[in-house]
Amino acid sequence: MKKLITYILLVFGLGGTGFYVGLPTINHGFYGLPLLITLIIGSIYFLDVKFQKQSRFRATLLIALCLSFGYLTLVPLFTSWALFKSAEYRNLIGEVNNGDDFATHVAPISTEEIRIVDKAMAYKLGDKVLGTKPSLGSQVNLGDFNIQKVNGKLYWVAPLLHSGFFKWFNNRQGTNGYVMVSATNERDVKLVQNINDHPVLIKYQPAAFMAENLARHIYFNGYMTKGFTDFTFELDDQGKPYWVVTLLDKKIGFEGADATGVITVATETGEIKEYSINKAPLWIDRIQPENFVLNQLNDWGEFVRGYWNFSNQDKLTTTQGISLVYGSDNKSYWYTGLTSVGKDQGTVGFALVDTRTKETVWYKQVGATEQAAQNSAMGKVQEKRYVSSFPITYNINGIPTYVMSLKDQAGLIKMLAMVSVEDYTIVGVGNNMKEALREFKNALNSRGNAIVPSSAVQTFDITTTVSKIASDIRNGNTHYYLILKNYENKIFIGSSLVSNELPVTQVNDKVQIKYDDGANEVVDIISFDNLEIDLQKTNKQEKIEKYFDLSSHN
Repeated sequence: MKKLITYILLVFGLGGTGFYVGLPTINHGFYGLPLLITLIIGSIYFLDVKFQKQSRFRATLLIALCLSFGYLTLVPLFTSWALFKSAEYRNLIGEVNNGDDFATHVAPISTEEIRIVDKAMAYKLGDKVLGTKPSLGSQVNLGDFNIQKVNGKLYWVAPLLHSGFFKWFNNRQGTNGYVMVSATNERDVKLVQNINDHPVLIKYQPAAFMAENLARHIYFNGYMTKGFTDFTFELDDQGKPYWVVTLLDKKIGFEGADATGVITVATETGEIKEYSINKAPLWIDRIQPENFVLNQLNDWGEFVRGYWNFSNQDKLTTTQGISLVYGSDNKSYWYTGLTSVGKDQGTVGFALVDTRTKETVWYKQVGATEQAAQNSAMGKVQEKRYVSSFPITYNINGIPTYVMSLKDQAGLIKMLAMVSVEDYTIVGVGNNMKEALREFKNALNSRGNAIVPSSAVQTFDITTTVSKIASDIRNGNTHYYLILKNYENKIFIGSSLVSNELPVTQVNDKVQIKYDDGANEVVDIISFDNLEIDLQKTNKQEKIEKYFDLSSHN
C-alpha cells in the first residue's frame, strides 16, 4: 500500500508539475506530452527497482516505457524524416509565384518614410527615455521591439516588463506602459502610459509568474490541445496594446510547423480572441512567424530535386537575414534574398512573403546579398570605420534598393547609404536621406542604362522655363537646384554628371528635362538640355556618335 501511494504521489507530482511548468500540447505532433509520459513511467520503473529486486509490475512498466520511448523517437523519425517526406516539405510554403514587377508589391516611397532606425538603435533610444524616470527604470525592463505601422507611420514598439520575481510580486496589477520609437525619425521617442486618461497596464506578459504568465494564461484558457508561438506585442489603431500569438499545427508528423490562425490577448484583462488568418483584424501585421517562413523557404529550395541531390543542382537557400518591408497597399512582407547553395556574395533573386497570408512571390533578379551590400556601403566611407545596420529593401524609383544606416562605434547614426540590389557597386552615401538619394541617383545616371527601372514608374519629359537656380557643394560635389515655371511645387536637382549645360544655365532659360515620379518633392533630373545653348560638335565627335548610333541598331 505504501508503494502504491508513493507511485500515485509521484504520478500526480511529476504530472502536475510537468503540465503547470512545461505546458505540453495535448495533440499528435508535439513532443511535450510523450516526453512527460516517458519521464513519469521511467521514474516509476527506477523507483520500483529501488523498492525491491523482483516485481511482476516491473515487466509491464518496462513494456510501457519502451512503447513510450518508441513513440517519442521512432514515430517522429518515420513520419517526419525528409527522406520520405521531401515533397511535402517543399510544398509547405505553398505556391511560389514568379514576380514580374517589383513595384506592383512595393511602391516608390518618399524619403520621409524610409526606415533609418534599426532594432539596436531603438533599444538605445528606449533605454534613454526610461532613464529619464529613475523610479520606473529600476522596476521594469524593455521587452522585445517589433516594427509596426501605427496610424500609417512606422514605429518600433516594445512593452515594459517585470525585471524579476520580486518586482512582479510587488506589482501584481501589471507594468505601466510601452515605448514607441519612430523608425523614420530618431528624435521621435514616446513613453505611453495613459490612453484617454486610462493607465496602460500590462498584467499578462512573458515575464510574469504563476497564472499571469502569458503562455500559462493562454494554455489553461482553452488552448491545451493547440500549439501556439511567437508572442508579439502590437497596438491597435487606438494605441491599445495586445499580445498577438500565432496558432500552429504540425503538417508533417512532428515537424512542418505551419500557422493556422491567430489569437489576441488584452494585456490588462487577459481577454482572448481567436481569428482565422483571413478574418484577423487589419491592425495585426504579423501572423506568419519569421522562423516559419525561413524554414519553409529553405525547404522549398533544398528539395527542388528531392532528397538525393548531392550535386546541389538547382538548390536555393535564403541569405543570412530577413527583414520586414511594407507594400504599396500597406501590406507587410518578409523579404529575403535567395542564393544558390555554395554562393555567398550573389543572389539569384529575392522573395516577398505576405506576413499574414504567406502568399509568396519570387523575383528572379541577379543581385547582391545583404552582407555584400553592407560591405559596399561601409567601403564607401571606410576611413570613418562606420558599421552598417542590416539593410531594408525599398523601391527607389522602380529599382530594388538596399537602404541602411551607417553608425559609429557608439551605435549612433552618422550617415545613410543606398545600394542597388542588382549592382552593389552603385552606392549613394549622405549625411541625410535626401543626400544619400541624390548621390545614389548620380551613381545610377553615370551608369547609363545599366540598371533599368520598373515599368510601373512613370518618366516625364517636360519643356519649360527656369524660374530660379542655385548651387550647393556637398561632399565635394556641386549640385544645381532648379525651380521651373508651372512646377513650383517641386525642386529639381542635378549635377554636371547629368549635363555639362547645368553649370551655365540661368534664370529664364528654356530647358527640356526628363525625370521620374519617385514620390518625392525633391526630384532628381535624369537628363537635361538647355535649349538656349547650341553646342557645336566637331567632325570627329559626330563620326563617333554616328558610329555608336549605327551599332545600336545592328
